[in-house]
Amino acid sequence: MSGFGYNVSGFGSFPSRVDPYDNVEYLVVAGGGSGGYVQGGGGGAGGYLTRAVAITAGTSYTMTVGAGGAGSGFGNSGNASDATFPDNNGDPGGTGGLSYTFAGGKGASVNNGAHGTGSFPYYGSGGGGSKDNTTAGIGYTSGNQGFNGGNGASYGGGGGGGASAAGANAASNYAGNGGNGSAWLNGTTYAGGGGGGVAINQGAAGQGGSGGGGAGSNTNSSAQAGTVNTGSGGGGSGTSSSGHGAGGSGVVILRYVGGQVGTGGTVTSAGGYTYHTFTSSGTFAA
Repeated sequence: MSGFGYNVSGFGSFPSRVDPYDNVEYLVVAGGGSGGYVQGGGGGAGGYLTRAVAITAGTSYTMTVGAGGAGSGFGNSGNASDATFPDNNGDPGGTGGLSYTFAGGKGASVNNGAHGTGSFPYYGSGGGGSKDNTTAGIGYTSGNQGFNGGNGASYGGGGGGGASAAGANAASNYAGNGGNGSAWLNGTTYAGGGGGGVAINQGAAGQGGSGGGGAGSNTNSSAQAGTVNTGSGGGGSGTSSSGHGAGGSGVVILRYVGGQVGTGGTVTSAGGYTYHTFTSSGTFAA
């Protein structure tokens, strides 16, 4: 019989409840690569990984949030950092029960042969090629974490790869746009590629991809950084005085159905879900 909202199959029976930890959905985005220096390529977005897993109540999980690559003034770009979520089910590139997302590749720079590839042997999105190092960086397309950068050309850098699209190739006097990012379950787009830089006034600098990619520069503008906590790539510089944009830092987010039952990160609720957002490394206590 049933009554008062209970399904009764015998004395002592109670209504079933959904365990919020049976289906925890998470997003991990690594740090984005910085843009290249002088006619440089845009930085590749950090690896973008989303899954649904079961976790164990009473357990603490350490999240690692990756830093973006530094746009280090008059020189080569700095490297971005990977990010992790402790997923015991594993994932391509995961080791020791950790699911990794891999840092985005820095954009290639003029005259120095710096390749715009993400971290080896697995990648986020590749950085764009430069005027002299025209071949773009490779993205981790086989793991659906990112896409290739665009090739460089005369006076212009290619766009950095994004989470959902490759960076655009540069053409003569025109830099490539960054590849677009990807929207997650919270409605926010992450991991856009940075635009390439171009070294002439009339040249079109590359635009950043959706999700926070930084725009590149020409001689009349400054390269933009990738947006923080999106894992987006920074814009490439057109000249030595226009700077090259730093990559955006990464983010780790998890959500489960119902009200809050865990602690850690910034806690919000929307649409019947609780979200825990980590903008720096920290611990989620289930």
